[in-house]
Amino acid sequence: MKEPYEIIDHTADIGIRAFGKNISEAFENAAKGMFDIITDESEIENIGQYDIVLEAPDLEQLLVDWLSELLFLNTSKNIVFSFFKVEIDDKENRLKGRVFGDKYSISKHKIGTEIKAVTYHMLEVRNKRPYHVQVLFDI
Repeated sequence: MKEPYEIIDHTADIGIRAFGKNISEAFENAAKGMFDIITDESEIENIGQYDIVLEAPDLEQLLVDWLSELLFLNTSKNIVFSFFKVEIDDKENRLKGRVFGDKYSISKHKIGTEIKAVTYHMLEVRNKRPYHVQVLFDI
């Protein structure tokens, strides 16, 4: 089986190309990849839950908003996530997500790469087979 995502190295950035059996799973795998960059594949317990509902004019903006919301929760509440359940209504460009994670602890989690922002550079959403998304992060 193909890996759920791959890291893209780019000059001063780092990125993710994530795959899925549908667009919702590709969004989930993009989030997994982002947190593997942030926490360097640490073991994260799923002890806290957040529900996220987003709407955007298109799927590209929805992807940026989804990852930006997770990054905001990471930086503002010091939470790292490891489990993502996403449902996307691609007719309405609406996302309903449930994410599970843990408070970041230096004694428990590895320090990975700090992501400052989700960018629009080389942004790509393919909403047909083979489903994938691509996004670069400012580090």
